[in-house]
Amino acid sequence: MTDRLSALASGTRFGKFASVGAVGAVFDLSLSSLLIVFFGVAGEISKLAGAELAIVVMFLINDRWTFAGAGADHLLAKGRRFVKSNLVRSGGLAVQVLVVRALGEVQLVIPVAGIDLWKLIPLPIAIVASMLLNYVAESLFTWRIAGRSSQRDSR
Repeated sequence: MTDRLSALASGTRFGKFASVGAVGAVFDLSLSSLLIVFFGVAGEISKLAGAELAIVVMFLINDRWTFAGAGADHLLAKGRRFVKSNLVRSGGLAVQVLVVRALGEVQLVIPVAGIDLWKLIPLPIAIVASMLLNYVAESLFTWRIAGRSSQRDSR
């Protein structure tokens, strides 16, 4: 148990994960905002599309940088990790959609340059709300780093 906690508490790994998350947030917020502002797509649907784009981008970066050495490098192993990452992040995505929906129910309008800013404010709040859940889940289930050495496995 101590090995798991120390592996999860790695400041370096969490810093990398958070940095990659910031890159993912740019992709997520860009696509989500574009869909809401220019195409009138509902916040929850926009959040799903933006988050999936971010998940793909973040997986590619995390696999090569944040969790480098934590899994086999062949295509099949990468494919399995990608599928796991999508499944694991579905919990964080559910949190994000719920946050966007809950905050979207708040009857508030913040007009800025002809755009209701309140429709966009829940998006970054949702990302932050799911970050810790995603870090723990990705560490334990996608790259399985907790309690193990960082050598690549053959699975």
